[in-house]
Amino acid sequence: MPVNLLQEIFYRLLANYGPRNWWPGETTFEICAGAILTQNTNWNNVEKAIANLKKADALSLDKIASLKKDELAELIRPTGYYNLKASRLQEFIFFLKQEHQGSFERLFSHPWQQTRVELLNIKGIGPETADSILLYAGNKPSFVVDSYTRRIYSRLGIVTEGISYDELRKYFMDHLPHELYLFNEYHALIVELGKQVCRKSPKCSHCCLSALCPVYIS
Repeated sequence: MPVNLLQEIFYRLLANYGPRNWWPGETTFEICAGAILTQNTNWNNVEKAIANLKKADALSLDKIASLKKDELAELIRPTGYYNLKASRLQEFIFFLKQEHQGSFERLFSHPWQQTRVELLNIKGIGPETADSILLYAGNKPSFVVDSYTRRIYSRLGIVTEGISYDELRKYFMDHLPHELYLFNEYHALIVELGKQVCRKSPKCSHCCLSALCPVYIS
């Protein structure tokens, strides 16, 4: 099968950064919680919040469901918007218990497209969070894109800077084989490039994609 441009970029990123083995989490629920808590913050802050939940023996469906919202908010304070995120975590748990008897196996037993619609109907779960839950917690081939993806691929001239989330995700879904390993590693590698090199003020001389980039700055 011929390698297209998106696949070539993946292989260059993989050769440069190595496997990322993302997403960190000991349980399916921890991965889902992390996907919700990482909204509008960096992963270091999420790790602090997860550590707080573990220390309080509260990182489970039943424990978080039983906490008062202000108690939960205090535990996840490092992530910012902690009152809002406390509500979102409990909304997610309520949905899982109400619709799937608290079972992730039941949640992910349906076609992933159907599960994605269900997740998007939960208050506070947007497309990026839903796709992260599907890919990393559910092992479903739903590609995750984010602001790093938009920045990098618009600079590469592959998409326009103003492309919507759904259009950008569709581009990847349409041009890549639907393989879990590929989707998992690709998103994590894009994040790594965005954090390390392709920043708002890019470090182009350190970029493994510079040969492909029309806006390369020497």
